[in-house]
Amino acid sequence: MTDAIAHLDLRQFRDGGDADRQAFSKALMAGLRRHGFITLEGHLVDEALLADSYRLAADFFALPEETKTAYAGALRGYTPFGVEHAKDHAAPDLKEFWQIGHETGGEHPNRWPGEPAGFRATFLSLFDRLFETGAVLLQAIAIELDLPADYFAPRVEGGTSLLRLLHYPPIPPGVDPDCVRAAAHEDINLITLLVAAEGAGLELLDKDGRWLPVETRRGDLIVDTGDMMARITNGVLPATTHRVVNPTGPNVSRYSMPFFMQPRSDVRLEPIESCGPVQDHPVTTAGEYLNQRLKEIGLPKA
Repeated sequence: MTDAIAHLDLRQFRDGGDADRQAFSKALMAGLRRHGFITLEGHLVDEALLADSYRLAADFFALPEETKTAYAGALRGYTPFGVEHAKDHAAPDLKEFWQIGHETGGEHPNRWPGEPAGFRATFLSLFDRLFETGAVLLQAIAIELDLPADYFAPRVEGGTSLLRLLHYPPIPPGVDPDCVRAAAHEDINLITLLVAAEGAGLELLDKDGRWLPVETRRGDLIVDTGDMMARITNGVLPATTHRVVNPTGPNVSRYSMPFFMQPRSDVRLEPIESCGPVQDHPVTTAGEYLNQRLKEIGLPKA
C-alpha cells in the first residue's frame, strides 16, 4: 500500500457522468479512510482570489497589535498570539488568527476590520467558494455512505462553518520548548478545506505512527475529516491527528487559511446506519459538541 496522500480532481465529480462521479466518490472515501487527508485540484477557488487573500491576510497581520486586538474577544474576529492550545496540551500554539462565519443566515455576526481595504469583500468571496466546494465534497461522501446526495446540505446551510486566516509569526527567541506552531490535534468539524499554505510544516500522523508531511501545489486544497465526521460515521472516516511544526530552515512567517465546515448547532450528531455497529457514546448536538471542544482548547463558545 502506498503512503502517498491521494490527489483528486473535483472536476471529475462536478462535470463527469455517473461513472466518473462514482469513481471520484470511491477514490475520495478511500483516500480519507487511509490517511484522513487528500489533496484537491479542480475546486471552485480561482488563483486570483487566492492571491488577493494571501496578500490581504499578510497586510492585516502586519498591523499594529493594538489595532488587531480591538477586534479580539469573540469566536468571530481576531484571536491574539498564544491564546489557543491543543486539547490536553497546556502550552499555547504559536499563532494568531482571524475567523469569519456566514455573513447572512448564520448563527453569529461577523466582525470586520477597518483595514486593509478590500478585506471584507475578498474573504466573503473566499468563504462562499470554499463552502460551495465543501458542499460538493459532502455530496460525494454521502453517496458512498448510502445516503441521498443532498443529505448534508440542509444540515450545513447557515450553520457554524468558519474560515480561519492563520498567521504563524517567526518563532520568538526564548520560547517555551513545548510550544509549536500548532500542537498535535484533530479538527472538530465535518471536513476541513485548507488553502495550500504559504510555508511548509503541516504533518499528519499515519496509522503506523509515522509523521508524514502534507504538501501540495500552490492553488490546490488540502481536505481532511474532523471529529464530527468520525463521530457520525463511527470512525469509518477518521479524524486524523496532525500538527504544524516549527521551521527548521529560515525563521519566517507562515500563512494558511483553513475552512472548517460545520453543521448548524441544532443538528444531532447521530450515527449513520451504513457505518456499522454504533459506538458507545451519547448522541449530542453539533452545538453542544463544538462548545465542549472549544472550551478544551481555550476559545470562547460558538
